[in-house]
Amino acid sequence: MAQPGGRTVTEDQAALAVERLLQFARQNGMIEALDIYQSRNALLELLRLRAPYIGDVPEERMDSPSAVLGELLDYAAEKGILEADTVTHRDLLDAKIMGLLLPRPSEVVRQFHQNDQLFGMETATGQFYKLSIDSNYIRMDRIQKNEYWLAPTEYGEFEITINLSKPEKNPREIAMLKSAADKITSHYPSCMLCIDNVGYQGRLDHPARQNLRVFPVKLDGEQWYFQYSPYAYYDEHCIVFHEKHVPMQISKFTFYRLLDFIEQFPHYFIGSNADLPIVGGSILDHDHFQGGRHQFPMEKDSVETSFRHPGWKDIKVGIVNWPMSVLRISTHQRHTLIKFCETILDMWKTYSDPGAEIYAYTEPNGKKVPHNTITPIARNNGRGEYEIDLVLRNNRTSQEHPDGIFHPHQNLHHIKKENIGLIEVMGVAVLPGRLKEELRGIRNILTGKQKWNSTGSLPAGLQKHKEWINWLVKRYGQSLTEEEAERVLQQETGRKFKQVLEDSGVFKRTEEGQAAFRRFLGHLGFEKM
Repeated sequence: MAQPGGRTVTEDQAALAVERLLQFARQNGMIEALDIYQSRNALLELLRLRAPYIGDVPEERMDSPSAVLGELLDYAAEKGILEADTVTHRDLLDAKIMGLLLPRPSEVVRQFHQNDQLFGMETATGQFYKLSIDSNYIRMDRIQKNEYWLAPTEYGEFEITINLSKPEKNPREIAMLKSAADKITSHYPSCMLCIDNVGYQGRLDHPARQNLRVFPVKLDGEQWYFQYSPYAYYDEHCIVFHEKHVPMQISKFTFYRLLDFIEQFPHYFIGSNADLPIVGGSILDHDHFQGGRHQFPMEKDSVETSFRHPGWKDIKVGIVNWPMSVLRISTHQRHTLIKFCETILDMWKTYSDPGAEIYAYTEPNGKKVPHNTITPIARNNGRGEYEIDLVLRNNRTSQEHPDGIFHPHQNLHHIKKENIGLIEVMGVAVLPGRLKEELRGIRNILTGKQKWNSTGSLPAGLQKHKEWINWLVKRYGQSLTEEEAERVLQQETGRKFKQVLEDSGVFKRTEEGQAAFRRFLGHLGFEKM
């Protein structure tokens, strides 16, 4: 997407851009031939163009509408159609433009079900995903800017991403948002996930969603909705959200919903963030799941220790070779799996082990506060079984670790201090965009482009990394090639993320920690095989 302050676009060029956008929409099945007239007139009205383009429109096949949208946004900025030429204002308008080219929500749902009946669910979700990209709801031009690499560890290869898809707001835009915040009184929609977002015009503090489409799905007899994530952190990253604005809650019903989903979408996994602060995701006030078509590093890792239980003979249970504390449970019996997971959840919620610093409850000010919960992930495994990973979580804090005992500790905050949610738990690091420039600065030190010693000063952005830089220089020196320095930083960033996950594990990967894990399983009546 073109950034603010783009080129000058004439009225004739803008009219041609409208025709090119109509051609893109027609080619990608967003509109039919008869829809072109209405769509053209709606775009002309929105952009205050007096007449359509007269002349030949070149035949072309665009992968994305972003370049043409950039032209139209530049024109809108020049003509005062945009209130201000900022990323936020441009995003509000381009969602409105694309919304004029999309089928009505009910038509999208009808087409989805038709694709499912004729070609199968994989094709149906594939087409719906493509629509979410073609409509620019998933801004692939931005997502492709994210940095990505694999980092080998003793747990397998972690996927490391630096998230650059969210544009930085400039000082002018931040000031406008701050000024507007005092005037904004709307609490509609209630959150980013509510069904009311479909078609919403947006505002400075809430994205426009005219180009959002969802479809209904029944989970455990309740109405939920399926959409794709606009951030697409992995392949076909979807969100399944409750029809009502109800808070996250992990309960026995969670397992019914998870298995209902993978029965309807057998090619997808689905999981839930934990339902407590610190160990949960960024949205706790609206119940939702995340899923998609991606094999995460955690799924690839194997069970290292298997257990059996005399009362659950149809169940396979094991501890996964993973930095966090993961139980992998599999069986062909749906009902048995649900009841078993419910039992584990209930036992874990009330389990304390002072020797491992695990307390199920504390009572500050005389009020009982729960601390134990889980991050569950469900999939169909390669043996045709239902498989659920239960990641044990605890959100207790202490004076030494005010951000969380089982959370990245202070010495890792220079890399990652945000909550460790579902995606990170499974081995995909979503690291802040600031790291791109900061790692470049560290690379300059490792290659000798920037002279530095442990007593010298660092640029402001690198100060937080001082201890790490000291360690890197001692180990690798300051005469690496660019390629060597990049490889070292990718590898060492991966090691930092490994430590982030190890900090977040309730039963540590030490002899004592694994003994504590076995104590918990013994408490449940399990025997090591």
